[in-house]
Amino acid sequence: MISLNILSAGAAQAVVQNAIADFKRDTGADVAGEFGAVGAMKAKALGGVPVDVIVLTSTMIDELIASGFVVAQRFDLGKVGTGVAVRAGATKPDVANADSLRNALRVASVITFPDPAVATAGKIVMQCLEKLGIADEVKDRLKFFPNGNAAMNWLAVEGDKTAIGVTQNTEILPIKGVTYVGPLPEKFQAKTIYSAGYTVQSKYGAEAKGFILRLTSPAVRPMLAAAGYEF
Repeated sequence: MISLNILSAGAAQAVVQNAIADFKRDTGADVAGEFGAVGAMKAKALGGVPVDVIVLTSTMIDELIASGFVVAQRFDLGKVGTGVAVRAGATKPDVANADSLRNALRVASVITFPDPAVATAGKIVMQCLEKLGIADEVKDRLKFFPNGNAAMNWLAVEGDKTAIGVTQNTEILPIKGVTYVGPLPEKFQAKTIYSAGYTVQSKYGAEAKGFILRLTSPAVRPMLAAAGYEF
């Protein structure tokens, strides 16, 4: 039986999980997916964890192609921005500009987002806090998670009505129990392109490429757009 192992950035988790379900249904293949921060997923792949398909930032995929780990063909899903969320039912704060965002973060009981040590979104949020001049002021209220999906699920279940979550839009929109407030102001954005590739070591290269073509096909663009991708 064909067996594919997928390592994916948390920012692509929702769409990759949908693609896995469709691929398994249509082909009968066994497909396993693991999701997390891009740095952690890249480290797992290079550390020897079996992987056929890998979904990371375009920059990381290019690095893996250059090193000979990934076949020299990159498939882009789209560009992702960073947004703000609150627990479902909570009042949506104004985050439209720097001043209103600063005020909202100052009064938040918790600010949860991906760990900046390993996650692209976490680095963007920390840079935002520094540019707003409140990084030291709010540091005791920061709550890190391995990826944005985990942060948003915590917010949905355990966050109170004044807690705020910040991560990439694709890690907010699919999560039940949280409300998307809006994007970070443009001056704090650092939109990231997410891409897929299949590994040189894969025993199922044709099937791995077929999975990626499904994930990135024009027919899937409406689903990608609904999940927060831009083209």
